[in-house]
Parts: sequence; C-alpha cells; structure tokens
Amino acid sequence: MNKRFIGVLTFAFVVALGASLVLYRVLQNRPQTANAAPAAVNLAVATHDLEVGAVLKEDDIKVTEWPGAVPVGATSHIEDLKGRGVITPIYAKEPLIESRLAPKGAGGGLASMIPPGMRAVAVRVNEVVGVAGFVVPGMRVDVLISGSAPGGNGSMGTLARTMLQYIEVLSAGQDFKKDNEGKPIAVQVVTLLVTPEQAEQLSLASTQTSIQLILRNKLDREVAKTPGTAVANLFAGTRGIPLPRPAGDARKVKRPAPRPAPVAAVVHELPPPPPKKETFIMEILSGSAKAEKKFESGVEAK
Repeated sequence: MNKRFIGVLTFAFVVALGASLVLYRVLQNRPQTANAAPAAVNLAVATHDLEVGAVLKEDDIKVTEWPGAVPVGATSHIEDLKGRGVITPIYAKEPLIESRLAPKGAGGGLASMIPPGMRAVAVRVNEVVGVAGFVVPGMRVDVLISGSAPGGNGSMGTLARTMLQYIEVLSAGQDFKKDNEGKPIAVQVVTLLVTPEQAEQLSLASTQTSIQLILRNKLDREVAKTPGTAVANLFAGTRGIPLPRPAGDARKVKRPAPRPAPVAAVVHELPPPPPKKETFIMEILSGSAKAEKKFESGVEAK
C-alpha cells in the first residue's frame, strides 16, 4: 500500500477525533435551559356534558389528574361545587371553574343565569316576529314597536320605532297552552335580559303596541340612532298625497292678512244739470234746394 495514502488517512482520522473531542466539551459545558414539565395536579372535572341551568350533583363531578396549566378558578374540592347551577355549557372532562357556575345558594334554572341588577322578561311572539326560529339563547336582538302615539297626529297613521337595542336572549322556546276546547296551542315565548327600566318599557309595549324582534350580529355593539317612521312617510311623494311635516315642526302656517274694517263712504250731492232749452227747426226752400235752420227759444223744456 502507498505510504503517502496511509499518511493522509491517518492525518484525517486525527483531525476528526480532535473535532469530536472539542464538540463534546462544548455540549457538555452548555447551560441547561430546558424547563421541566409541570407536575400534574388534581382538579375537579365534569363526568359528562352539562347543559345550562343544570344543578351539579356528586355524580356529575370527579377529581382527576390535570397535566397542563391550572385554569383560573379551578378547584379539587367537590363539596364546594355540589348544588351550584351551570350558567354556560360545560363539556365532559372539562375543569369546573367559577366563571361557569352560579354563585353558591343561587340554585339552577333560568334564575341562576340572571346577573345582579338585571331582570328576565318573557315576550310572547310568533314565528315571524321571532325571526322564524333564528332567535336562540345567546343571540342579540333589537325590539321594534308599532302603534299609535297617544295625542299624536292621526294623519300620520301607525308609527314604528326601535325601542331597545342589543338585548341578550336568555331562552327561546314554546309555551304550550290550551284553547277553549282544551286543545294545546303552541305559543312562542322569548325571554330577554334587560334592566328594570327596560322591563317596564317592555311590559307596556307588549300590551299597547305590536312587538317585533330584529336579529343582529352579536359583535355589532353600535347603537343606531333612528328617528322612527310612520305610514304617511311610506307614501310621501305619491301623486295627490302631500309630503308630511315632521313632528314638532316649528314653521307656522301662513294665514291671510285680516281685512281692514269697512269705512263709511261719504256721499257728495252733485249740482242739478242746467235746464235744456226748446229747439225749433225751420226748413227753407229755395227752388230745388232745401235747407234747415235751428232756432232756440227762451222757454225751458219740461
């Protein structure tokens, strides 16, 4: 074998060995930056899916190891969770946290979902008014009323205006009632979350006007400022129908100026006409010629 080839191979082996030794020393002296995995903790989780309004029982809760970060408001004490109402849907194996449960002693059902200072008002609607079934719990709606304003201008017809905006829907379902013959009647009932003042307005509107719910985007929080409208405005500009004036128009109607009081006429007596004198006509014949001549007498004509 060629001695030159053996020398080159030996030199390459020595260089590779030295580079491996330097790399080993660098990696050995590198500081440890990797964080240790967090230790698993025991948390109370749901054993199955829980609907809104349900009351937690011992069978709905179990304590298990939770490997990830601990959610805010989670606990491992089952006794602190029993008897509390569910205000938002909770899925199986999900930790039970404070923000998804009603306060202690509030119980379950719809009442546990009402925040302090708010009220739940049920409004009876039909399929059209309830936006054909698209109004479901958690949606936001506007409340539109139609009716006649007391003491208003009757020529304007029925008035419509948006009374409430961005109102949360707590529940939407059917309330089965019976008619005079005992047959069941399905009545659509929508429960809205409002303030006490808004509850008073809805109570009057439900008996004195017609209510319609207007579905809106939940992310659209802007309050629209609308002046309302009337039936007369819908036909404004039609041939033979004058443009209606807005309510509270300060312009005054032009009235004709009053006529001046009659003034007594002054009658002036004219002097009598001069007396007419009697006139005589005389015909004068001269051959074939004929002529007339007038003479006035001094006697006045009668």
